Amino acid sequence: MNHLKNITVQIVLYEETAETIIKCLNNLKKFKVIILDNSNNLKLKNDLIKKYEIQKYILEKKNIGYSKAHNKIASFVDTDYLLILNPDCLIDEKNIINLYHAHKNYSNCGIVGPTTFNQNNDLTFNGGFLPENGNIGEPTILDGDTCFQSILGSAMLLRKKDFLDLGMFNEKLFLFFSDYDLCRKFRNIKKSVIQVFDSKAVHEHGISKVRNIFKRIFLREFYIIYDELLYFSISRSHQKKFDTLKKKIPSYYIKFFINLIFLNFRKSLLYASKIMAYNRFKKEL
Repeated sequence: MNHLKNITVQIVLYEETAETIIKCLNNLKKFKVIILDNSNNLKLKNDLIKKYEIQKYILEKKNIGYSKAHNKIASFVDTDYLLILNPDCLIDEKNIINLYHAHKNYSNCGIVGPTTFNQNNDLTFNGGFLPENGNIGEPTILDGDTCFQSILGSAMLLRKKDFLDLGMFNEKLFLFFSDYDLCRKFRNIKKSVIQVFDSKAVHEHGISKVRNIFKRIFLREFYIIYDELLYFSISRSHQKKFDTLKKKIPSYYIKFFINLIFLNFRKSLLYASKIMAYNRFKKEL
């Protein structure tokens, strides 16, 4: 079908297992696929290009982050549409095509995303408020396609031209909140963000693939705070978040030293990461 050739799937890797990416790629054999690996895993690349037809496979010597990686991939996309997809999000051909038809059918449509479930077929969160406007994280039971303020970047289909015209992802947002920022950009130009009822995907939330426990703690704890503060500063509503965090910092220092004394290095790193994120944002204010 011609529309299969009109979509490029772009995937960013960082220390995912071969099993994870293979499950993802098994659903994408009829699509153009571009992969960027932020962990520079040459063996994984060689194994995958033997098994799958991949349009382009980019290795980065250092982790350039989620946003910059997807922006780099987009520069190589030669189709009208791109599907931004996390490797742990499983969506097959039928459900991708349902996304494509939904995007084509709705006027002034910016982004479409699937309705997501976990491995136990329980509904998971995908569409909802922008963080500055309400609570996020609770799934909404739908009975049809629904406009939301935002959908998650685990699977979002959009026109390449729109992505480029809006400046793509904000590369200052290293790991988190870039999907919310992109959705906010679309809403600012009066384009809809839609969760498609008849497009299904399997996505488990909050399961990090980074094997080194200390690296995993730092990446999550540092960037969940730094990127959140930066996101709210972009929307000019960061002061409350910053003041709330500022009140917690003295207790974080105490907890850091206590855990360090008792050789609980994991918790020490957790609090140190939070402190570093706060100090970096404060310095950049």
